[in-house]
Amino acid sequence: MCGIIGILGRGDAAPLLLEGLRRLEYRGYDSAGIATLVDGHIDRRRAEGKLVNLAGVLEKRPLGGTAGIGHTRWATHGVPNEANAHPHATSRVAVVHNGIIENFQELRHELEAAGHVFTSDTDTEVVAVLVTHELAGGKNAVDAVATSLARLKGAFALAILFAGEDDLMIGARSGSPLALGYGDGEMYLGSDALALAPLTRRLCYLEEGDWVVVRRGGAVIHDVSGKVVERTVRQTELSGAMIGKGNYLHFMQKEIFEQPAALGDTLRVYINPAKLEIGLPELPVDLAALTKLTISACGTAYYAGCVAKYWFEQLARLPVECDIASEFRYRDPPLDPTGAALFVSQSGETADTLAALRFCRAGGLKVLSVLNVPESTMARESDLVLPTRAGPEIGVASTKAFTTQLMVLACLAVAAARARGVLDHAGGAHLVGLLAEVPSRVADALVLDDAVAKLGARIAEARDVLYLGRGTAWPLAMEGALKLKEISYIHAEGYAAGEMKHGPIALIDEAVPVIVLAPPDRLIDKTLSNVEEVIARGGKVVLISDAAGCARIGRKAFATLEMPPVDPFVAPIVYAVPVQMLAYHTALAKGTDVDQPRNLAKSVTVE
Repeated sequence: MCGIIGILGRGDAAPLLLEGLRRLEYRGYDSAGIATLVDGHIDRRRAEGKLVNLAGVLEKRPLGGTAGIGHTRWATHGVPNEANAHPHATSRVAVVHNGIIENFQELRHELEAAGHVFTSDTDTEVVAVLVTHELAGGKNAVDAVATSLARLKGAFALAILFAGEDDLMIGARSGSPLALGYGDGEMYLGSDALALAPLTRRLCYLEEGDWVVVRRGGAVIHDVSGKVVERTVRQTELSGAMIGKGNYLHFMQKEIFEQPAALGDTLRVYINPAKLEIGLPELPVDLAALTKLTISACGTAYYAGCVAKYWFEQLARLPVECDIASEFRYRDPPLDPTGAALFVSQSGETADTLAALRFCRAGGLKVLSVLNVPESTMARESDLVLPTRAGPEIGVASTKAFTTQLMVLACLAVAAARARGVLDHAGGAHLVGLLAEVPSRVADALVLDDAVAKLGARIAEARDVLYLGRGTAWPLAMEGALKLKEISYIHAEGYAAGEMKHGPIALIDEAVPVIVLAPPDRLIDKTLSNVEEVIARGGKVVLISDAAGCARIGRKAFATLEMPPVDPFVAPIVYAVPVQMLAYHTALAKGTDVDQPRNLAKSVTVE
C-alpha cells in the first residue's frame, strides 16, 4: 500500500514529510522519496528500500523548503529503484500517486509523440508529464490539472507540486482515499489520518471524484464535475476511533468504499500493465506439473477459495479440492505429494486454518498462503506468501479483505493457466487487462449505495432471506448470506440456483426476499429461468445483474440493482460490492452493532 503526505508549511518541510512517511510504513513499501520547492525550483531526494535509506540521503544532502510532498511506494511498473521511486517530476511539476492509471500507455505514447521524454517505467510519470504538457500550452496550474484529471482512467490519489508556486498544492482522489488537513497557516494532504495525526486535528476526507486546490490560507474543493463544494471538516481526537473512520459511520462502510484503492494496491503487486502479464515471486511448486491444488480456509475466505476453484479448473485445467478448514484435517484426506496446498486468511492467525496448514505440511505438501498480514503465524509457516494489500480491516464482517483475496487468486489462476499452456500470451493478456479494470468497475458499483440503502430498509423487515447464484455467483450467494447473518442477525442462506427446486423452493412466499446474483455469464439464461420460478410462487426477487439482465425481468422483480458491464471472469469481485452494501444497510436499518456484531471476533484464534 503506497502512502502520500503533502505539506504547505512555515518551517522546513522535509523533516515533517519524513516523519509522516514513517507513520505510513505499516502500509508496506520498497522505496520512498520527498520533493520540496527550493527557491521556486523542484528538488528531490529518493531512495530504494526502507526509510532509513532515504533518511541517510537527506542527512548527506539536506532539502530546504517549506512546501513539499512525500511518498512510500510498492514497485509495480519497473523494479524498485531510485528512478522508479516517487515523487516523479519534470522541471515544472512533481507528483506522488497511489493507485493505477489504466490508460497510461495510451497517454504515454501520445506525449512521446509530442516530444516529451520519460525517465521511469511507472504509470505515475505520465501524470507529471501530462500536466506539464498542459502548462506548456498556456494553462495555469489549476486548469492544467483539471484538464489532465479528465483524461485519467483508473483509481488514484494524487498530490501535485508546482515550480514557482510556493503557496499551491493540488490533490485529487478517484477510488483511492485522500485526507486534507487544516493547520494554523499551514495545510496538509495525506493518504490517511495516521500520517497527519501529529500535524493537525482538523481533517476533511475528500469524497469520490473530488479534487482540491490547497493554499496555506485554506482549500477550495471541486467535485468530479468541477463544481466548488463544501466538505465536512472534523475536529478529531487523535486517539479516538473516528480518526480511522473519516466521514463514515462505521469501519465496515469505510472499508467497503476503500475497495477500489485496496484492489488497485493489490494489483500493483502482481501485474505488469505495460506487458499485460502476471508477475509472481519464485514459487515453491511447478504450476505446470501440479496435479492437484487443495484450498482450505474459513468463513468468507473459504468462499473466496470456492470462487477460485472455478477459476483454476476452468482456466488452468487444474483439479481443485476446496475445504472448510475446521473439517479438513478431521476428514483425514489422503494427500497427493504431487499436489500443493493453498490457504486463505485475512489475519493469518485463524486457528482452524493454521491447523489445516500444519496438517498439509506434515503430509509433505508445499504450502502457499494468501494473507493480509505478512508478519502472521501462517506467513512464517508457509513456503510462500501471496499478500493482499487490503490494509488494516477493522470491521468484523470482511469486505475489502475478501475482494483482494479474490484478486490474488484470480492472478494466480491466470499464471497457472499460462504455465500449463492452456492460455497463450494473448489470452493471458486479455484476462490481465480485465483485472486491471476491476478497481474502476468496483468504483462504478459503489454508485449504487443510495439505491441499496433504500432496499436495505425494506429487507430489514424480513425474517428469512435466500440468496441464489450459479457458477462463480454461487459462492458469492453464500458470502452474501453470511454477511447478512453476521451483522443484521437475519436468517439467510445461499444456494446454487439449480438446487432451489430440490428443497428451498418450499420456503418461498411473499415474506421471503430472494437475492439473485446474475452476472452476464453463460449460465444467465438458466439463472433467469430460476428467477421466473421464484416470481411465479410469489417470491420477492431482488435481481442483481447488468442492464440486459434487469431488462429481461423488468417490473416482475421486487427490486433490481443494475450493475456496470463486466466480463464474467471478474464478475465475482465486482458483484461482491452490492451484497456487502445490502448487508450493511440492512443492519443499519435494524440498528445492530455493524462493526462489532454479537458473538463474533475479527480473528478466530481458538478452534
